[in-house]
Amino acid sequence: MIRPVATPSTAPPKVVRCAIYTRKSHEEGLQQEFNSLDAQRESCEAYVASQRHDGWVVLPTRYDDGGFSGGNTERPALKRLLDDVEAGRLDAVLCYKLDRLSRSLADFVRLMELFEKRGVSFVSVTQHFDTKSSMGRLTLNVLLSFAQFERELTAERIRDKLAAAKMKGKYVGGRPLLGYDVDRERMRLIINKEEAALVQRIFRRFIQLGSCMLVPNQA
Repeated sequence: MIRPVATPSTAPPKVVRCAIYTRKSHEEGLQQEFNSLDAQRESCEAYVASQRHDGWVVLPTRYDDGGFSGGNTERPALKRLLDDVEAGRLDAVLCYKLDRLSRSLADFVRLMELFEKRGVSFVSVTQHFDTKSSMGRLTLNVLLSFAQFERELTAERIRDKLAAAKMKGKYVGGRPLLGYDVDRERMRLIINKEEAALVQRIFRRFIQLGSCMLVPNQA
């Protein structure tokens, strides 16, 4: 008896839940029946349709920020989007262009770090930027490297500025050292005569005794 050869079953692709984020800096034209936000969403929907074979589907929830700048993250729709990212309600975020998500490199890097932490990919449909692809990840790593470099330069500038301020006797915060008080009007350190006398005595005893451990007992 000849048994029929079993053909392997092809499992359907995993559903990739796609959120589309749109933004326009000015409210002008938003009252039109088909405005810039609609055009951005239409382009993103067309891209998702081209990836339908991989299980991509558009979520019905709209994340539209009309009349909001991309220079910061204080945008209502973006906040709702990030809440849904944190809650694990989506798998990919799509934008028409990178600057629709953010015009600030620092903010963009923070958003990418959050997406990566939650396993959410980001796609810019008109710039061929997709963090699921090797080229997209390479581009993202370059951006992260530059952002880290910028953070380190900023930290170095702050340290140098604080060191220079201390050299000039300026108050830079924190508890003043023994022997000094803070003139908060001029934001400068001033000598506390009583404490300064004690400090001088401690140093004289150290020179005489040659040991820090003996100073408290011999003071």
